[in-house]
Amino acid sequence: MTPANRFLTALQSPRPLLSDGAMGTMLHQRGITFEDCFDRLNLTQPAVVAEVHREYIEAGSNIIQTNTFGANRFKLARHGLEDKVAEINRAGVELARRVALASFKDVLIAGDVGPLGVRLAPFGRVQPEEARAAFAEQIAVLAESGVDLLIIETMTDLYEVVEAIQAARETAPQLPVVASMTFTRDDRTLLGDSPAKVARGIHAAGADLIGVNCSGGPHQILRILKQMRQAVPEATFSVMPNAGWPEQVGGRIMYAAAPEYFGEYALAFWEAGARLIGGCCGTTPQHIQFMAQAIQSADPAGIQPQEPAVVAHKEETAPAEQPTQLAQKLAAGRFVVAVEMDPPRGLSTHKLVAGASLLAEAGADVINVADSPMARMRMSPWAVCSLLQRRVNVETVLHFPTRGRNLLRVQGDLLAAHALDVRNVFVVMGDPTAIGDYPNANDNYDLVPSGLIKLIKQGFNAGLDHSGADIGQPTSFFVGCALNLAPADPESEIKNLRRKLKAGADFVLTQPTYNPAEARSFLQKVEADLGQPLPIPLLAGILPLASNRHANFLHQEVPGIIIPDEIRARMDKAGDKGARQGIQIAIELIKELRDFAQGVYIMPAFNHFDYAAEIIEAIRSVE
Repeated sequence: MTPANRFLTALQSPRPLLSDGAMGTMLHQRGITFEDCFDRLNLTQPAVVAEVHREYIEAGSNIIQTNTFGANRFKLARHGLEDKVAEINRAGVELARRVALASFKDVLIAGDVGPLGVRLAPFGRVQPEEARAAFAEQIAVLAESGVDLLIIETMTDLYEVVEAIQAARETAPQLPVVASMTFTRDDRTLLGDSPAKVARGIHAAGADLIGVNCSGGPHQILRILKQMRQAVPEATFSVMPNAGWPEQVGGRIMYAAAPEYFGEYALAFWEAGARLIGGCCGTTPQHIQFMAQAIQSADPAGIQPQEPAVVAHKEETAPAEQPTQLAQKLAAGRFVVAVEMDPPRGLSTHKLVAGASLLAEAGADVINVADSPMARMRMSPWAVCSLLQRRVNVETVLHFPTRGRNLLRVQGDLLAAHALDVRNVFVVMGDPTAIGDYPNANDNYDLVPSGLIKLIKQGFNAGLDHSGADIGQPTSFFVGCALNLAPADPESEIKNLRRKLKAGADFVLTQPTYNPAEARSFLQKVEADLGQPLPIPLLAGILPLASNRHANFLHQEVPGIIIPDEIRARMDKAGDKGARQGIQIAIELIKELRDFAQGVYIMPAFNHFDYAAEIIEAIRSVE
């Protein structure tokens, strides 16, 4: 039987075929660093590679993939091995074949072809014909060495995968081809293509199986598989997920998804129409073993692949990302702690990162980053948000004032924030430029806060800009609005709140409050006006007092802040221990606010993040 017939015949069996899992993960566990050339091990440490193949076969794999993922001319050149393409690929096939023969099992050998590691035109300097030639060089050796099929995997560029498929069809037309793409967290390729577009492109290029691999864990892969099958229902599909999204722990790359979890999803993939199932980064023989057991123990008659729904093409309406951590915590009823930080006035971010690290360690859920507070020149806040999320691994809330931004800048800034993975935004009017560093600067605006909330929630989050034009895919912003719990004009404050709620606000941040009883009374007025309790979570503002002078300044000179006589008297009596008294007052206020607030929004005075950390630890100690 020819190689093509072996694989294609096996695909007709009642159960799906099971490929192996990660090669790189297993080699790394054996002490091979990620800086090493894994493909060269076919020549220098063949026993190590063979042992990985053997473990996957024993776990139940019907197919093992050669250790040739990076064995193309471009990637090997990084290690000075570009003249070893034929030797490394030939050795990879021979290794896999020897292990398969020694197992005395009917195991198919798949020639593994990965991306070239370079950008193709029009997004890079490598021309399509150069890419096709490089793929053809590798594929020719794999075919001559006797593989049963080709798996072109972990592709991020639809242009590149099409060139690889064409190279396979021209160089080894007798071999079946599995062509598999990887996706980002938003269910798009790195170049922004949707699962539906990818599936149609791969199918048109002539691949035998359309695949999705790497990406996130099984949950995301299942979602993408369904979209692909819906786009090309007549095609055959392959899935090979990562063991979740990777995390760095103690200098090592770790994956969260357990083998048992993969066993459960093997049946879900089968039911969703996958005919070839395997694993990618982070998966081990244990993951494959649980999938094999699940597949073999299931009755094929009881698992009928679901027919994809027939709908019009809507490739640009893929689901938005998962809710932010802040949104999930609020939805779960957790008491949330947010802390405000101001961007630096210059280039240095060391103090900022140190302060955020302290707050995150203390238990802060999110860091709020202000935008030009008091209309003073500061570093761009969405850059700060991105920096903190990457350096400190803490989620942020971007303050987004409407003042000083026209419609063009508002929408451009929103896209910039989303591109930097900043998803929580707090919409406010912003401080007038007249009080800041540049009193003559433009102070105009095209949108009031309720209008901006509407633009984000009913426009951008639906995939449309202000004019109704398509922006390519929906954003996934979680939007907060402002509220004063002690307004001078309660009717006006409630009227504005109604507009913000109607526009789609998701949560509320309030100005500093020092009188929980007064705040509760105002919220009762809100409830009477709305005919229901405030329908979105409220995070009550807490500004810890630093001294008696600080308390008097806030009370006398800052609009909207009223500090009761009793608290000011306590601060006066505290003298030079005013900061300690301020911390104690803040903790007491939070205890009272818990009755009606789902969290607090702490605004540390004078960058005293140590005071805020102490307050947070006190909050967490009673949970």
